[in-house]
Amino acid sequence: MTRIPPPVIVEGARGATASVIWLHGLGADGHDFEPIVAELDLPTDHGIRFVFPHAPVRPITINRGMAMRGWYDVAENDLTRREDEAGIRDSARILSEHIAGQRVLGIDNRRIVLAGFSQGGAIALFAGLRHHEPLAGIMALSTYLPLPLTLPAEASPANVNVPIFMAHGSFDPVIPARQGDASAKLLMASGYKVEWRSYPMPHSVCEEEVADISRWLRQRLPA
Repeated sequence: MTRIPPPVIVEGARGATASVIWLHGLGADGHDFEPIVAELDLPTDHGIRFVFPHAPVRPITINRGMAMRGWYDVAENDLTRREDEAGIRDSARILSEHIAGQRVLGIDNRRIVLAGFSQGGAIALFAGLRHHEPLAGIMALSTYLPLPLTLPAEASPANVNVPIFMAHGSFDPVIPARQGDASAKLLMASGYKVEWRSYPMPHSVCEEEVADISRWLRQRLPA
């Protein structure tokens, strides 16, 4: 893996009092979701710092070993088989370092949201549910819960009540909606507070979803 550049940072109009750490999907980079900040149409004084980290560059098995930015390797289309546990845990560590970086900058852990799309959402779920400090929320878009069998033993008591927003496209050909739905139901059965949303779209983000994300962020990170 190559050296990871600093994350893309989008500051609010005033000093930051909260942070959203947002992870991109496979093959993208930290700039991928940078434009969504303006689309969220948050109040001008929202005080939210958006942090968009870059994943490491690594060979991806399903893409014939081609090197690209990815939070973990993917061996086959069925993402629940042959999971790259080492890669998942390494990226969870990277995300934890970004959380620590925001804490050093004065952001309270209860004012930090972890977010991500596809692979990035999987890491946000995996790391957030294991984080030792209570978080403001976890947002997981077009994704699933990786390594679910390890969660009961590793879940952090600090985040048993963390609000979780999960959204998925009903026509998603990359991560089928049934997989995201199954992960949401597993989390609900485990006692987590999950808000599940489905939209008539493929592996992407739509206007209605952006509006729901904006509403949810306003609730989680009030000015």
